[in-house]
Amino acid sequence: MKLRTVFAAVTLGLGLAGAAPAENLADALTRGYNASGLLDQNRALLRAADEDVAQTLAALRPIISWSANMTYRNVPGDIQPGSLDNELTSSAQIDLQLLLYDFGASDLATEAAKESVLQARQQLIGVEQQVLFRIVSAYMSVRSNSETVALRRNNLNLIQEELRAARDRFEVGEITRTDVSLAEAALAAARADLAVAEGNLAQAIEEYTAAVGDRPGALAVVDPAPLPHGLDGARAFAVRNHPDILAARHGVAAAELNIARAEAAMQPDLSLNGSITLDEDFDTTETLGLRLSGPIYQGGQLQSLVRQAMARRDAARANLLVVTQEVDQTVGTAYALLRVAQAQRGALDEQVRAAQVAFRGVREEAQLGARTTLDVLNAEQDLLDARAAGISAQADEVVASYRVLQAMGLLTADHLNLPVQRYDPAAYYNLVRDAPATYSEQGQALDRVLDAIGD
Repeated sequence: MKLRTVFAAVTLGLGLAGAAPAENLADALTRGYNASGLLDQNRALLRAADEDVAQTLAALRPIISWSANMTYRNVPGDIQPGSLDNELTSSAQIDLQLLLYDFGASDLATEAAKESVLQARQQLIGVEQQVLFRIVSAYMSVRSNSETVALRRNNLNLIQEELRAARDRFEVGEITRTDVSLAEAALAAARADLAVAEGNLAQAIEEYTAAVGDRPGALAVVDPAPLPHGLDGARAFAVRNHPDILAARHGVAAAELNIARAEAAMQPDLSLNGSITLDEDFDTTETLGLRLSGPIYQGGQLQSLVRQAMARRDAARANLLVVTQEVDQTVGTAYALLRVAQAQRGALDEQVRAAQVAFRGVREEAQLGARTTLDVLNAEQDLLDARAAGISAQADEVVASYRVLQAMGLLTADHLNLPVQRYDPAAYYNLVRDAPATYSEQGQALDRVLDAIGD
């Protein structure tokens, strides 16, 4: 996506020396994306979900373990009655256990874990949208508040000039003390408004710093985001593609698999067991056997687990319905807010033009004695209010357009074509899905990846 930029006229009072190129929204989004701790946190949670697949897969592989035993005993001696003789025995053993068949319970656990991984991937996209929208909001808040501060300062300077002119006119008897007092009151109000505007700007700067990772410089003008669909198209697209809905669908699929898994746990399982024992005389004993086992009665626990899995499936289905309705409503609300912002901005542009003409006329008439100082101050306040509202409306329109993208599920680094290193959720999964051993080639590659992530 292309973001049109121009050089900003205000340096936000941040102590910047000289004219500097204005930072555009794409720059802020890129820096904020790269510095986001929230994204790092949820990427780590996704990697943790990837490991669930490896752990369920490991249940179908041989389990090999070792043990060593040493036993010291005092036994009755053979030389004299009542004497003790020491006996020390030792052994070492290697055990093998392999699950041969469990009616698909382990396979179902693996498939459910895979669905949970897909759900976590969509949740990560949702977090990415939150991060980027926060940056857009913070960027536009700094821009609008900085323009408002500049506007308030200009207005303060104008009122100071008018107060001096009013005092001069009072000295020559053209106006009364009341006119001077009105100008003084307007100046005090302008100072108060400037203080409020500067406070709002300071808060906006803090939010920008938290969202992006550093303080803002001069920020460029931003056009509203281009939208690929109208309202109806956006609704249909969001229902098919929004990450919240896709995550909820994977949650339903995982819940369905967990029901089958709970039912399979009521069936027997067949396993192969073997061991090799080495005693202190270096004699070995080998055993190999099959073990078929299954539950008979566990106090109703297994049946309860099945019912619990069914209840969670029903909750997941209801959640999918709720999320779908929320996404549809969010798209409609976002478009409504955008239309309001567009209409408001157009109307305020007209108001600013009209107020500008009115202010010039009133000021000229006042110089001719046809208008009072109060008329001039009122006209100037009307113009100031219109300009301030116009600044806010322009920011609202931009934010509303990006809110529509978020509602559709398109406020992502990919859709915005941000120059960032994309996080590939499948890369780590492909390394761990086969549950590699520590000293295997794949395991060593995984260690290098973890070292890079840690750095």
